[in-house]
Amino acid sequence: MPEIFRISGMHISNIIYKGDHDEATIKQIQNCATDEYAQHAVLCADGHKGWNMPIGGVVAYENHISPAGVGFDIACGNKAVQLNVTYDQIKDDLAKIADEIFASLSFGVGRVNNERVEHDVFNDAAWRNVNFLRKTQSLMPLAREQLGTIGSGNHYVDVFKDEKDCVWVGVHFGSRGLGHKIATEFITQAGANPNGNMDDPPCLLDVNTSLGEDYIQAMNLAGRYAYAGRDWVCQKVASILGAQIVEEIHNHHNFAWKENHFGSDYWVVRKGATPAAPGQKGFVGGSMGENSVILEGVDTEESAKMLYSTVHGAGRVLSRTQAAGKTRWVNGEKIRVSEGLVNMDNVLKNLSESGVILRGGGADEAPEVYKRLPEVLAHHGNTIKVVHQLSPLIVCMAGSEIRDPYKD
Repeated sequence: MPEIFRISGMHISNIIYKGDHDEATIKQIQNCATDEYAQHAVLCADGHKGWNMPIGGVVAYENHISPAGVGFDIACGNKAVQLNVTYDQIKDDLAKIADEIFASLSFGVGRVNNERVEHDVFNDAAWRNVNFLRKTQSLMPLAREQLGTIGSGNHYVDVFKDEKDCVWVGVHFGSRGLGHKIATEFITQAGANPNGNMDDPPCLLDVNTSLGEDYIQAMNLAGRYAYAGRDWVCQKVASILGAQIVEEIHNHHNFAWKENHFGSDYWVVRKGATPAAPGQKGFVGGSMGENSVILEGVDTEESAKMLYSTVHGAGRVLSRTQAAGKTRWVNGEKIRVSEGLVNMDNVLKNLSESGVILRGGGADEAPEVYKRLPEVLAHHGNTIKVVHQLSPLIVCMAGSEIRDPYKD
């Protein structure tokens, strides 16, 4: 149930929590909710500490939007497609398919797509209407080069089978350098430091100002760009498998939407939270060795209180440094400073024994770094229902040696 908090006489909006969270994560969502323009706040069960706003956080504002809440990887999201092939048709070729996916797509190496992708997103009016986009001559070439690249961190391309042995492809990544540069610019123009304290409250823009209007246009452009990239990657993998796409589920989870809740219009910022309106389907990934799901929003009183939002993944329990240890880059080479908590040899052994083929990846993305997805979903109770269980066959990610300058 929602709880109303008062801290030293300051306004703090209604907050509803799902799941178990550490104090630092709870403090972040409370910091967001203390803003006078925040009206409702949600923390999903996969929540963990983020930059200014926790991952898994949702905040509804009246006439304001938070570029820091949306974050650096604008429109990062998930897409899953069902193909017209079955597991039996590809099971003998999984290693070959994994090799071709990993070789054909860019998982951070060079951070440039080897295939030039033409798309209408490059004719979008925002390129001309937003001063920052119009004046920054390097952005369009960068975006063209990176469309369809996956990046690093927790971004991936997976092949699954469902409970009926139908084959699915699932991807997770966002707007790459375009989104990062848009976020950096507008966070700075909002008067905040994009390299500042991660526990600062998120900066806000008034949507009725020229700066707020420009950000909304730029954010929506980054959203269309991210969608175009995920569309292209899913089609590329389908082609590798010699298959056709028969169903698509597509969501982003680092974004802001104008929505009506409780009879009023709000700008709803979701950071690592999936929209889950009644009947709306979403693809939510587990860890690299465990099931992912296709879920659907359910129309209940509790769903409405959650601003029709749900998890976007399992949620981290170990930081990248805790999991993989500390490293530093010296003259382009990664040097280990300290050991991490994850034994990668055991991870690889367990994945192999469970039949999962991994290409790339590292200790910072091992299964033990994450919460268990079924437990996380259970916290959301009757707000969602699981439509499909997706068992991983192939997992492709950037290797731990890849250095990517864009924050995921």
